[in-house]
Amino acid sequence: MSYPELVVMLTYQDRTVERAYEIFEKCRNTKAKYWGFKEEPLPPEQMKELYDYMKSCGKVTSLEVVAYTEEECVAGARLAAQCGVDYLMGTRYFDRVNEICRDSGIRYIPFVGEVTQRPSILNGTASGMIDEAKRYLEKGVYGIDLLGYRYTGDAAALNKSFVSAMKEIGAPVCIAGSVNSYQRLDEVRDTGAWSFTIGGAFFEHKFGEDFAAQIDRVCTYMEEGDRL
Repeated sequence: MSYPELVVMLTYQDRTVERAYEIFEKCRNTKAKYWGFKEEPLPPEQMKELYDYMKSCGKVTSLEVVAYTEEECVAGARLAAQCGVDYLMGTRYFDRVNEICRDSGIRYIPFVGEVTQRPSILNGTASGMIDEAKRYLEKGVYGIDLLGYRYTGDAAALNKSFVSAMKEIGAPVCIAGSVNSYQRLDEVRDTGAWSFTIGGAFFEHKFGEDFAAQIDRVCTYMEEGDRL
């Protein structure tokens, strides 16, 4: 039976933590296969070094870009290409970003809805986001980055209806941001989403004291479906 994959984000308040390399080094042998961080504030050379190390450890890598103007989003796509990541998450959709990802062999997973601020918040309607996602998928994006728990409305209802609509057309959804409790893990699992991110909740010790142990605890919980 499949279950949503954890994407560990070495980020807090939508920014990469300075100790990202050190934390990954201590956690590289955990169950988590998918890893990533944000486009700020590490220098590009440090980002590439960390991504290269993650890949050498057999991990699948993501860069999530919290940007809204076309210029910023294109810069984020170029940074993703420079770092050689597997996935570009985030950005508002732009054709130029999609082209850079396609030319670089990167799977593009843009935001949908009205995303603003940093840390980001999400506005809009489920039907509007579903229609928006379908347009992007027709243009060749890999999947959708849904900031479900940053939603100003009913987050659980949005996640459920959006993922259900995407599953009908075979489109992967990553539920990103503020997955910070076992109740939300249950909700994410029930949607059948492809993946979900956790960053800040690990730094706030929402799933235990030790960082690596939290990762394994969440992975095991999603695999087995039993409250720990």
